[in-house]
Amino acid sequence: MTDARGAAKPEQATIAVEYACPSTQPDVSGARVLGIVEEQDGSPHLTYLAGHRPVDEAVLKLAEPMRPTEVFRFAGTCMSSQCRHFDGADCQLASRIASRLTEVVSSLPACTIRKTCRWHAQEGPDVCLRCPQVTTNFDLEDDAMRDLAGMDPAT
Repeated sequence: MTDARGAAKPEQATIAVEYACPSTQPDVSGARVLGIVEEQDGSPHLTYLAGHRPVDEAVLKLAEPMRPTEVFRFAGTCMSSQCRHFDGADCQLASRIASRLTEVVSSLPACTIRKTCRWHAQEGPDVCLRCPQVTTNFDLEDDAMRDLAGMDPAT
């Protein structure tokens, strides 16, 4: 390529962003603890960690006798097309969270992955105000939460 004077223009590099998923499973390669799931007013609420804590056996043992996803929420690399929530362009879980859940905090949480978070990149800060109520728990009994997660109703 050349500019208007005919001089060669340096090629612009395309930078691929590796998005982070704020709701992954602890056994996914590279998973880290995003926060601790606590109860607040009868509902789950995420208390975000101030730094990165990789998932290892010691972290998983801290959750015992509960499952790790009942105690912690994990972040990892967005799996894009390998994830059931990804439609080829967007994370449909993020879309459902942003459109269906109410805000549970009035200011952005202190989140360590916001700069690369798929949900934030896609939905903006509105999803962050709803994020603390999300848990990664596959045996949900609440049909509304199962629907939000894209799961069939409980039988």
